Amino acid sequence: MLVLSRQKDESIMIGDDVEITIVDVRGDKVRLGIAAPKEIPVHRKEVYEAIQREKEEQKKAQKQ
Repeated sequence: MLVLSRQKDESIMIGDDVEITIVDVRGDKVRLGIAAPKEIPVHRKEVYEAIQREKEEQKKAQKQ
Protein backbone atom coordinates (compact mmCIF):
# COMPACT_ATOMS: atom_id res chain seq x y z
CA MET A 1 0.00 0.00 0.00
CA LEU A 2 1.28 3.43 -0.91
CA VAL A 3 0.66 6.03 1.81
CA LEU A 4 0.77 9.71 0.84
CA SER A 5 0.33 12.94 2.76
CA ARG A 6 -1.73 15.59 1.03
CA GLN A 7 -3.27 18.88 2.10
CA LYS A 8 -6.54 20.51 1.10
CA ASP A 9 -6.74 21.19 -2.66
CA GLU A 10 -3.81 18.86 -3.43
CA SER A 11 -4.29 15.85 -5.69
CA ILE A 12 -2.89 12.47 -6.57
CA MET A 13 -3.13 10.75 -9.95
CA ILE A 14 -3.89 7.07 -10.54
CA GLY A 15 -2.69 6.26 -14.02
CA ASP A 16 -3.44 8.93 -16.59
CA ASP A 17 -7.20 9.08 -16.08
CA VAL A 18 -8.08 9.15 -12.37
CA GLU A 19 -7.47 12.21 -10.20
CA ILE A 20 -8.24 12.26 -6.47
CA THR A 21 -8.35 15.68 -4.82
CA ILE A 22 -8.53 16.48 -1.10
CA VAL A 23 -11.59 18.71 -0.93
CA ASP A 24 -11.86 19.25 2.83
CA VAL A 25 -10.47 18.02 6.14
CA ARG A 26 -12.60 18.35 9.29
CA GLY A 27 -11.43 16.61 12.43
CA ASP A 28 -11.12 12.92 11.60
CA LYS A 29 -13.00 13.16 8.28
CA VAL A 30 -11.53 13.78 4.85
CA ARG A 31 -13.67 14.70 1.82
CA LEU A 32 -12.32 13.46 -1.49
CA GLY A 33 -13.19 14.51 -5.01
CA ILE A 34 -12.68 11.82 -7.65
CA ALA A 35 -12.47 12.60 -11.35
CA ALA A 36 -12.54 9.45 -13.48
CA PRO A 37 -13.85 8.44 -16.90
CA LYS A 38 -17.49 7.30 -16.86
CA GLU A 39 -16.47 3.74 -17.79
CA ILE A 40 -14.54 3.39 -14.52
CA PRO A 41 -16.96 2.68 -11.66
CA VAL A 42 -16.18 4.48 -8.40
CA HIS A 43 -17.80 3.20 -5.18
CA ARG A 44 -17.20 3.31 -1.45
CA LYS A 45 -15.71 -0.02 -0.41
CA GLU A 46 -18.80 -1.18 1.49
CA VAL A 47 -20.96 -0.51 -1.60
CA TYR A 48 -18.46 -2.32 -3.85
CA GLU A 49 -18.50 -5.36 -1.52
CA ALA A 50 -22.32 -5.40 -1.51
CA ILE A 51 -22.34 -5.34 -5.32
CA GLN A 52 -19.86 -8.24 -5.42
CA ARG A 53 -22.00 -10.28 -2.97
CA GLU A 54 -25.08 -9.64 -5.09
CA LYS A 55 -23.24 -10.80 -8.23
CA GLU A 56 -22.17 -14.00 -6.46
CA GLU A 57 -25.75 -14.65 -5.31
CA GLN A 58 -27.01 -14.16 -8.86
CA LYS A 59 -24.41 -16.64 -10.19
CA LYS A 60 -25.49 -19.22 -7.59
CA ALA A 61 -29.17 -18.71 -8.44
CA GLN A 62 -28.46 -19.20 -12.16
CA LYS A 63 -26.68 -22.51 -11.49
CA GLN A 64 -29.72 -23.94 -9.72
